Amino acid sequence: MASFDKTKVEFSQTIFEHVPKEAEITRIEFEGPALAVYTKKPEILIEQSYIVADIVNMIRKRIVVRSDPSVRSSEKDAERIVHEIVPQEAEITSIGFDPSLGEVIIEAKKPGLVIGKNGTFLQEIIKKTRWRPRILRSPPIPSKIMAHIRHYLHAESKERNRILRTVGERIFRPMVYGVGDVRITMLGGAQTVGRSAILVQTRESQVLLDCGINPGSRNSLEAFPRLDAPQFDIDLLDAVIISHSHLDHCGFLPFLFKYGYDGPVYCSAPTASLMTLLQLDCLDVLSKQGVMPPYDQKDVRKAVLHTIPLRYGVVTDIAPDIRLTLHNAGHILGSSVTHLHIGEGLHNLVYTGDYKYAKTMLLEPAAIEFPRVETMITESTYGAPRDTMPSRMEAEERLASVINETLNQGGKVLIPVPAVGRAQEIMLVIDGYMRQGLLKEAPVFIEGMISEATAIHTAYPEYLSRQVRNRILHEGINPFQSDFFTIVEHPSARKEIVEGEPSIVMATSGMLEGGPAVDYFKYLASDKNNLIVFVSYQIKGTMGCRVQKGLMETPMVNNDGKIEIVKVNLRVESIEGFSGHSDRRQIISYIRRVTPRLERLIVCHGEKQKCLNIANIFQRRFKIRTNVPDILETIRLR
Repeated sequence: MASFDKTKVEFSQTIFEHVPKEAEITRIEFEGPALAVYTKKPEILIEQSYIVADIVNMIRKRIVVRSDPSVRSSEKDAERIVHEIVPQEAEITSIGFDPSLGEVIIEAKKPGLVIGKNGTFLQEIIKKTRWRPRILRSPPIPSKIMAHIRHYLHAESKERNRILRTVGERIFRPMVYGVGDVRITMLGGAQTVGRSAILVQTRESQVLLDCGINPGSRNSLEAFPRLDAPQFDIDLLDAVIISHSHLDHCGFLPFLFKYGYDGPVYCSAPTASLMTLLQLDCLDVLSKQGVMPPYDQKDVRKAVLHTIPLRYGVVTDIAPDIRLTLHNAGHILGSSVTHLHIGEGLHNLVYTGDYKYAKTMLLEPAAIEFPRVETMITESTYGAPRDTMPSRMEAEERLASVINETLNQGGKVLIPVPAVGRAQEIMLVIDGYMRQGLLKEAPVFIEGMISEATAIHTAYPEYLSRQVRNRILHEGINPFQSDFFTIVEHPSARKEIVEGEPSIVMATSGMLEGGPAVDYFKYLASDKNNLIVFVSYQIKGTMGCRVQKGLMETPMVNNDGKIEIVKVNLRVESIEGFSGHSDRRQIISYIRRVTPRLERLIVCHGEKQKCLNIANIFQRRFKIRTNVPDILETIRLR
């Protein structure tokens, strides 16, 4: 502890020496991955930003400037002052506060007018309120989950402060053993798709990459990460990094907080919102199925309090010897390729998570350039020789064709979709093709979490493809609010939909493991004129996988709560070109083009033969050392 205090004193001395006395620094705290400098006149350091930049270069730590709570206006007065300063033309839609960060959060339809020329309005807000403004563009569709998260963080600001200080002290603690010994242990996701969880250990630190579940398994030994492994000690865990919000990567995260984890969770800002949405939905689905969940809503809220969102490209200290940088993975909104810089150049590890190395309507392709990289851990979901997908154009045309055929013969189309990613991609395709007259006009009913997930997409246009981003930001067009779409607000509407005119139904869940898609399937399955189209990966063991492989009949619960046998006569189509995963060619192309060239490749997140196939190509053809680890296997990287 004495050594830690010495480190803090050294940083503080450097800051005090270079900050003008008139800024009136009151204290300096470690808060999460940054040093927080509290001052009675924050505008001085914000106006003279070069002062902070110079200090950052000297101590090589992130610094954030916060106003001392004693000088901040009351929230009521601050809100009034903001409205007085900002012109009405900015169209402010909401003003919120984050006391733990000393920020006033201003949402406006025209954020540029809130900022003012050369930031004049921002400076005035800081001077008159002592709150630091964070300006957000008002999303075209309001998100309930984002509003709930913001409200919860505000209500628990004291606890959030405690967490950030505790995290900061752990990050900046002095090293005991020094830099060295990098190891990974596969707690999940080895030679299978599901329950991704990889433990990274050094002499000083332990970091968990993802903490997911296997949606297709009811056996806890196969459904959840192997946290019973002797290598894993929750009390020694420094950080959890979540690559993206799909449940096979984040669905077990709240379990850690149920059993005492008090450390940080790092992810992109969209992932922070989306994973909370999906975790809560997971609890709801399990409850309806009569399954005892491994955690409850209280544990999800704990995860929210401990989550530290990061922007792509920002280098962040997460442990005494590890720095983290997130990059775009192109898989779903906010999905990240994780870069870990261990020691001062000792080893650089890149974990791809799920990635798409191709441009889609929704997202830009995965990043391939890193400052340094020796080892990469890659997914191989579509790694088999036969896993070559059609082009995106071919997939779109095929989707339009099978839908047109079904609508023309008076049938209905069910598209089960994951709420995040695939749903928004298919919405863009259907809207575009109907507008061009390439798809027969018909009602498109959307049900489940799709609407809420879409609202989160519109809140983060900077993470979307350049084309969609420009339409939202510069043209004022929200492609997700098409006239063709009808949001189903209540389950009571389903019977009328399935008995009505030919239509398209997009509903969650994408693997028929719960959600409204299961109910629609029950109604539509027996009619050969109807169609079910799978546009996402179906994990082995799920209902979706069984239907995809030719299921003839299945027991299902009817409206009276009784079990009945449903005959599956409807047409079944799978269109893989829409996958958010890279196909075999894209995986190979991605790994070959990663800069700098890899020394080692570790292959996971795929069936055993797919992992082995990808590993064999790079071992034999490109002379890169490869591993295909099994569950609980540990590999030493350094």
